[in-house]
Amino acid sequence: MYFESHAHLDDKRFREDREELLGLLPSCGIDYVVNVGCDVKSSKQSIRLAERYDYIFASVGIHPHELYDMSSQTIEELRRLSQHKKVVAIGEIGLDYYYDTHPRELQQFWFRQQLRLAESVNKPVIIHSRDASQETFDIMSASNVRKGVIHCYSGSAPMAVEYTKMGFYIGIGGVVTFPNAKKMVEVVDALPLEKILIETDSPYLAPAPNRGKRNDPRNLEYIVTKIAEIKNISPENVANITSKNAQNLFF
Repeated sequence: MYFESHAHLDDKRFREDREELLGLLPSCGIDYVVNVGCDVKSSKQSIRLAERYDYIFASVGIHPHELYDMSSQTIEELRRLSQHKKVVAIGEIGLDYYYDTHPRELQQFWFRQQLRLAESVNKPVIIHSRDASQETFDIMSASNVRKGVIHCYSGSAPMAVEYTKMGFYIGIGGVVTFPNAKKMVEVVDALPLEKILIETDSPYLAPAPNRGKRNDPRNLEYIVTKIAEIKNISPENVANITSKNAQNLFF
């Protein structure tokens, strides 16, 4: 019923009960999960999870916070990992100007390099963008990549529409359920449902009513319910269409 397009189930916050949780998810209506890499280590961990669970798939990439040892050798390691049969995307990659963990020029350089990698291996991208909406959009526009999702979207509704015209999906997560989420409601309202993916970004950004707690894919139902409310359609329609969207993108 649900396609979880972005989770980090390898995160240490799942250490105590990971196996129990992963065993439960299919019975909770979670048909597919993309477990997303943030560095080489988590990319490999995502692949290991995907090897053990039929319904889990992996992405490989270097998050803009994790550029400490980034080099051309890292790109080649990602290229090698991307050939695994259960790796469905390059990501998450992009820009993060909120913390500015690394110089912006460096972030931009390795973002472009990973976009070129995705193009060369013919994989969609999972894009991270925080406080860098215009710069991310400009780099994406200038690239040749036209398959992917703007994860945990935080930009404007008009920009979201422009992304969809370029061929991208927009990832909607728990933020849309927050009381002050006017901008995200506008984004969902402006987009055709056929261009939306649902995600939790577990263990982060739990939706209301579980805000502040550890997030996991079972909370997708709250995101789906909110999207259904905005669109004035049934939650079943939202779940089914967003699942088809994700399957079209990743499979």
